[in-house]
Amino acid sequence: MVKYDPKSLKAEEFINDAEIRATLEYAEANKHNAALIDEILEKARPQKTETGYVCHGLTHREASVLLACDLPDKIEKIYRIAEEIKLAFYGNRIVIFAPLYLSNYCVNGCVYCPYHIKNKTIPRKKLTQEEVRAEVIALQDMGHKRLAIEAGEDPKNNPIEYILECINTIYSVNHKNGAIRRVNVNIAATTVENYRKLKDAGIGTYILFQETYHKESYLQLHPTGPKHDYDYHTEAMDRAMEGGIDDVGLGVLFGLELYKYEFAGLIMHAEHLEAVHGVGPHTISVPRLKRADDIDPDAFDNGIDDETFAKITACIRLAVPYTGIIISTRETEAVRTKLLRLGVSQVSGGSRTSVGGYAGYTNEERPHDTEQFDVSDQRSLDEVVHWLMQNGHIPSFCTACYREGRTGDRFMSLCKSGQIINCCHPNALMTLTEYLTDYASEETKKTGFAVIDRELERVTNPKVKEIAAQNIIDIKNSNHRDFRF
Repeated sequence: MVKYDPKSLKAEEFINDAEIRATLEYAEANKHNAALIDEILEKARPQKTETGYVCHGLTHREASVLLACDLPDKIEKIYRIAEEIKLAFYGNRIVIFAPLYLSNYCVNGCVYCPYHIKNKTIPRKKLTQEEVRAEVIALQDMGHKRLAIEAGEDPKNNPIEYILECINTIYSVNHKNGAIRRVNVNIAATTVENYRKLKDAGIGTYILFQETYHKESYLQLHPTGPKHDYDYHTEAMDRAMEGGIDDVGLGVLFGLELYKYEFAGLIMHAEHLEAVHGVGPHTISVPRLKRADDIDPDAFDNGIDDETFAKITACIRLAVPYTGIIISTRETEAVRTKLLRLGVSQVSGGSRTSVGGYAGYTNEERPHDTEQFDVSDQRSLDEVVHWLMQNGHIPSFCTACYREGRTGDRFMSLCKSGQIINCCHPNALMTLTEYLTDYASEETKKTGFAVIDRELERVTNPKVKEIAAQNIIDIKNSNHRDFRF
């Protein structure tokens, strides 16, 4: 029997099926053990220190007990602590980004994705560099500063050289006061050499969804193509870190396999990265399977309801307190509103999941022919920004940590010490001022500037507060942009 070893570099040892099954049995046996649940919750709760807060996180077994628990009072306590952790380390800031689809050419046979090679109904498209430039200008005109680029796996149509050229084009576009300051990359598992090339190109986070940690299901769901190799795919983050990328993003596609199995595997993967590399994932995404061309989500019988989805998100926040949690426009406004309170720290806004979906289209005219999945939240970026502020959040377009070298273990050490708030809070306010000044509707401006005035008073360091206040004045009254701590 293969033994569980979080420090191993072999997929079947750090994501160990026997350990997951034992964990699920333990969780089921203890889901009504009130004393144990309270002990786990107390461990998860943020503790106040002289410099901020500290959290111990949870093991995959402890977190799985909480996920299995169906006691209403304990679930409410899980939610309260998730909110406490979110506020302790991320405050009321919500980072905003948008996906940019470069190409839907793909050689894989993934049965849940409309880009699969056998789909003959979806038009295939790959952006030229001029089209990439036009997309970037459209995104800049919306107000975006941070993108996540997406492309199907196709060595002929989407080689690493194409991805690198697109990244260079994106960073080169400066339109009016706009600039993309951080490009995150969500492409297929690749080699250490290619990860080094991505690092040299100046990417932010490398994102790769596992889709499912259940190996048997994984092989069935990915019957053909290079993605069929479970081990190569699962071990990708270790190669990325070997290649110098110290910010990586995990995720599973909830609905493909039983969610409790996926959850345990996801937390085990985070534990593995911490054990081997000294730093866990920078982000964890929580996508759910959605309807798309040639794909009917009802064909998969492991879908999860909104309440279960909320509990998964809250338990992730308790287990990995310092990791960012991302929710996309796959989800409705109502679902996103609830999950923001339970630990989510990043959202997409004004998103298009089609290749070439931004340039030349209004928000109402979004194209659907090359979409990867249906977008449930179809509001404009301005509407999303306004909504966030109305719900007590600060929309942040900040990319300072990445550009100041506060990545990987350096970011985590600042976050764990509580010192990150001295950078993040004023940076969020300054980037929000940029958005309001350059792009926002009059109604959003009015709401936003009132939020900024209020939130400036919460900056506790007098010198930081003074500098931030002056920078905000300069942003409003000039074309000077990109102030940062």
